[in-house]
Amino acid sequence: MNDPASFDSFVLNYQDMVYSTAIRLLGHEAEAEDVAQEAFLRAWKHWAELKDGQSAGGWLKTVTRNLCLNHLQRYRNRWTLFTDLRRSDDDDGAEPDVAAPDEWEDATLTADQRSILEGAIAALPRDQRVALVLFHFEGLDYVAIAEQLKISLGKVKTDIFRARAALRKKLQPLRETVGV
Repeated sequence: MNDPASFDSFVLNYQDMVYSTAIRLLGHEAEAEDVAQEAFLRAWKHWAELKDGQSAGGWLKTVTRNLCLNHLQRYRNRWTLFTDLRRSDDDDGAEPDVAAPDEWEDATLTADQRSILEGAIAALPRDQRVALVLFHFEGLDYVAIAEQLKISLGKVKTDIFRARAALRKKLQPLRETVGV
């Protein structure tokens, strides 16, 4: 029998990590909440093995990421037409020739700045957002992202490149205030 008290503590310790992973990948609060709930339901089913293990957090993060990717794959075909038809109003066709600077990732952000950054990430087109989050927040390399999303390596590189360019453009005022 599972131990509800220790599981409650487990949920409290990991709920922020699970939700932030889901919202970054899905970009939609209700879907992220659903995925987070499903991740914890799976943890409850496996609680006998997880409760004493040191890798419970890593297991939960992997389950959350996989649930998000499965969700995106399941609903990708339904929304592809609309995504393809939508043109970004800030896309001027110019491709920047530099990657996002490493210092930006290391900058200490205030809560307001973090909120602005999260909003800018959420506003990215889905393909770009997912690839960028998997690379920068989940630590996957390009090949692993291509395998997870079942897309070409070139598409992964293009999506991350365009996501960085869009973020750089949207966040220029924030970068100037941080001094990066």
